[in-house]
Amino acid sequence: MLTANNMIVALDIGTSKVVCLVGELRVDGSIEIVGVGNHPTTGMKRGVVVNIESTVSAIRRAVEEAELMAGCKVHSVTVGMAAGHISSLNSNGIVAVRDREVTEQDLERVIEAARAVAVPADQKLLHILPQEYMIDNQDGIKEPLGMSGVRLEAKVHLVTGASNAVHNLEKCIRRCELEVDGVVLEQLASGYAVLTEDEKDLGVCLVDIGAGTADIAVFTRGAIRHTAVIPIGGDQITGDIAMALRTPTQHAEQIKIKYACALSQLSRADEMIRVPSVGDRPARNLSRQALAEVIEPRYEEMLGLIQAELRRSGYEELVAAGLVLTGGCARMEGAVELAEEIFHMPVRLAVPDGVRGMETLLHNPIYATSIGLLHYARQAQSNLNESGLTVPEAARHPKATVPVGNVLGRMKSWLQSNF
Repeated sequence: MLTANNMIVALDIGTSKVVCLVGELRVDGSIEIVGVGNHPTTGMKRGVVVNIESTVSAIRRAVEEAELMAGCKVHSVTVGMAAGHISSLNSNGIVAVRDREVTEQDLERVIEAARAVAVPADQKLLHILPQEYMIDNQDGIKEPLGMSGVRLEAKVHLVTGASNAVHNLEKCIRRCELEVDGVVLEQLASGYAVLTEDEKDLGVCLVDIGAGTADIAVFTRGAIRHTAVIPIGGDQITGDIAMALRTPTQHAEQIKIKYACALSQLSRADEMIRVPSVGDRPARNLSRQALAEVIEPRYEEMLGLIQAELRRSGYEELVAAGLVLTGGCARMEGAVELAEEIFHMPVRLAVPDGVRGMETLLHNPIYATSIGLLHYARQAQSNLNESGLTVPEAARHPKATVPVGNVLGRMKSWLQSNF
């Protein structure tokens, strides 16, 4: 039975599309997807709102589609954000343990000390992510609560974003009569959906390649250590195809999805594709290998920038588990092989995991961020419940309300509206 208290909603507002997922929290702690909405948008550029009306329209359509499938009314969402204005840094704080035993108050004080860094006036603090704690001379502590000592130190990862960009995104959502439960760094959310605990412990670099940006997150010893955003994505590849093949952008996007290959040596010269021309000119034939020769330099440039950022972070030698690619542009044939040639480390293509329902549709890298947002929202809700918030208090801020009706009725309505 769906209720307002066991529903969570994720909203992934990307450069090319808006995805809304409605998840039901089951008794065993798992998440079951009961609603999916997906709508293209032209109101975003490299993760930043450039047209409010277009973005609002796309959000409204995606949410309405998810509401229809789930048979509910959405009131609040957890939203993902990644853009070139995102920046991060590592910080640490030190406090004295008051009663020689670490309490919740000590943890709050040490986190406050760690976040006391100069943040520019035009930046907003999005995340304070604890990495590890140290009590006296003992380091590597993950859960210091209740431990004895006199000196507590915390290492944290701070993520900030441009205040105006965050405000514009929240404005678009609120114009759709929705509340924002939280703004989450997209690569952090994707990590919840595609990375294993072993990879995080051993050391891994996650790269989420979308339409507008390539988002990087480095994990070692079970904690996030570095985040960055590279302002190159699938749209730049589409633009290269349109310019080189002299074809309209919408046809270039379709050619990229159907025939693109990031490594020319994997393509056959005798495999031909049909390329529409501009205006009333006749369509032309082109070999798939020639298409790959257009795409490969741009993909090499993007991976080269990612490698340079990984080296700059100082963690290149510590990612023993290698590189994990996800996101829509990571699905391209030859992407994994090209990345292995450039990085000289293991590379795998990751699909989101950890949810039930609609596996055939959602078992796809393009849904990594939105499914990760559900995992993040579940953890945030669990932390809220553990903090002592009672059920009546939680019900004052429902994420969704569910009218009376059964699952078959919901599915029938959705099928009638979409087919």
